[in-house]
Amino acid sequence: MADLKTGGSDTASLPGNGGELRQTAAAAEKRLTTNHGVPVSDNQNSLKGGERGPTLLEDFVLREKIQHFDHERIPERIVHARGSAAHGFFELTQSLEEFTSARILTEVGAKTEVFARFSTVAGGAGSVDTPRDVRGFAVKFYTKEGNWDLVGNDIPVFFIQDAIKFPDLIHAVKMEADRGYPQAASAHDTFWDFIGLMPESTHMVMWAMSDRGIPRSLRMIEGFGVNTFRLLNDRNEAVFVKFHWRPKLGLQSTCWDEAVKIAGADPDYHRRDLYEAIASGDFPEWEFGVQIVTAEEADALPFDILDATKLIPEEMVPIRFVGRLVLNRNPDNFFAETEQVAFLPTNMPPGIDVSEDPLLQGRLFSYQDTQLSRLGTVNFHQLPINQAKGCPFQNFQRDGKMQTQVPTGRANYEPNSLANFGEAGGPREDPAGGFRSYGLNLDGSKVRLRAESFADHYSQARMFYRSQTPIEQAHIATAIVFELSKVTIPPVRLRVLANLRNVDEDLAKRVAGGLNMDLPPSSDAAVPPIDMEPSPALRIVGKYPPSLEGRAVAILVTDGVDGTAIDDVAKMVEAAGGTVKIIAPKIGGVMLEGGNKLPADGQLAGSPSVLFDAIALVVSESGTAELLKDSAAVDFVQDAFVHLKAIGFVPAAQPLLDKAGVTPDEWIVALKKGSKEFAKAAATRNWEREDQVRTLA
Repeated sequence: MADLKTGGSDTASLPGNGGELRQTAAAAEKRLTTNHGVPVSDNQNSLKGGERGPTLLEDFVLREKIQHFDHERIPERIVHARGSAAHGFFELTQSLEEFTSARILTEVGAKTEVFARFSTVAGGAGSVDTPRDVRGFAVKFYTKEGNWDLVGNDIPVFFIQDAIKFPDLIHAVKMEADRGYPQAASAHDTFWDFIGLMPESTHMVMWAMSDRGIPRSLRMIEGFGVNTFRLLNDRNEAVFVKFHWRPKLGLQSTCWDEAVKIAGADPDYHRRDLYEAIASGDFPEWEFGVQIVTAEEADALPFDILDATKLIPEEMVPIRFVGRLVLNRNPDNFFAETEQVAFLPTNMPPGIDVSEDPLLQGRLFSYQDTQLSRLGTVNFHQLPINQAKGCPFQNFQRDGKMQTQVPTGRANYEPNSLANFGEAGGPREDPAGGFRSYGLNLDGSKVRLRAESFADHYSQARMFYRSQTPIEQAHIATAIVFELSKVTIPPVRLRVLANLRNVDEDLAKRVAGGLNMDLPPSSDAAVPPIDMEPSPALRIVGKYPPSLEGRAVAILVTDGVDGTAIDDVAKMVEAAGGTVKIIAPKIGGVMLEGGNKLPADGQLAGSPSVLFDAIALVVSESGTAELLKDSAAVDFVQDAFVHLKAIGFVPAAQPLLDKAGVTPDEWIVALKKGSKEFAKAAATRNWEREDQVRTLA
């Protein structure tokens, strides 16, 4: 090995920008390099054609880092490993022909087959459904012009601005490298260490710590394309676009304690909920919307539209709803479809194009590379779930592992002139109808820099927090307290608190109080945050009208009860759009007052109230006496009360309510024949009860 010492000094000469950088041999041993020993000058930014230009293919540092990350685990997905999916259709209701030539967005009334997959991010395939986490929301459209994969999340922003940081983010949130835990949890040292050092993550953290991180159902989450895309029309005119999915059932969440208990009672809670809803004909549905912005309008925004840590408030640019997604068929085989489906942001029909968003630019490479690793072949597009169905797919790419097609003829190259001699010449390019990229003018030098317009990391985080209702603000603060309480390195907690002071002083004080720590000085913000107008559209509470549609009500029954009382509650709930489950002490059911036997849908000990949106206690006096001896029955009632749910009851159930510590409010409803009060209460939670049942930050 060559001696690094030169001229009697222990320094080495390293090439730098505009001169030489002198570095000690000791420091050189600690420097970051590629896998082949090339020193890395910037591990924060990918190489772009100008500060706001597209990422360059020549960036071998980015490609090596992402490629290594993509191949770390097989065959399970590195992220989004635990997924649930369904078939369905997309129907366009309003044409966007003014903005795009894509037929999927111009042919009103046409129905396009789709396959949608929902997933958690941090956990492995064997983890549970209900941890605090981001949810993936990916839709594959089998369009007439090729597959379109809209690969997004249930949160409209992301943790990082540049794809080169994605491996670091996921390494930080995944199981810690030396101990292999925690699984599917962000409440640990390495995640918050990374977050505290990456102020750009602050906005996303607000979303993840909000109630959106613990959804009630996959049928009740919003979806977002996250990145900014372009639409191109036939005149080659381009506009920026953000894609949105809005659930017909409304946006709904659980309580944190409830989500934890659901994980123990039914690890497959979301998967089961989606499957059973579709199997019963209660098809989930979403509205499809777009926010369209011209380049001039984008330049006038107080943030950079290419920054994936930012959103466009609806009050600033309203969402135009132009279609609907309906999921109406469960997969026939989980592995063949849900596991083998391969989503690629590069799958876009003509008329849709990418932007220079550096997070998106990295995704364009990473997803394809990941599928090669997971599915083991360049021919993964031939798997039935991945095949283009709305149109033929044909080219001159041949052979490879797991080749299932049998191409005929001699031509496996292009151009060729075989058609002139009576042989098949194969497909040809289509200059008029083929995929087009927007003719972006590039200027500037090749740089590893973050655009100055990306430097504001706190204004939108502040807007999000201040847009929430007081209830939701308390939940965010309490969630951060819980997470940081799992952090064992005090300076990491202090660093996060210092960043939170740039978001909202009250939030920082609440979190510090919950940790019993003194507030540190505010961290230095690259750009001082500004006060943006609150956006009520970012709330959950009060955003959607109360409804029992898509919700389940449990009726706890015992021997000796009047069957007509059960029927009355069931009819009331079903008339309001809800479903009913009969819960009994034993799975065999109960003997009704008249001598008939009523089957049960679930056993009390195995069907806790956390699995339902409201409960009704239709019990006899003798049955109540037995339930008072059963902790599962007491927990059934107590948890429903603590989780702010409606409780309907017959007079005989009063001793059980008393033992469970239930105090009267408008959501504790005496069941009366023909009364609709219980169904009305069951459609929402009583957030005002929360102060009595738990301590919030």
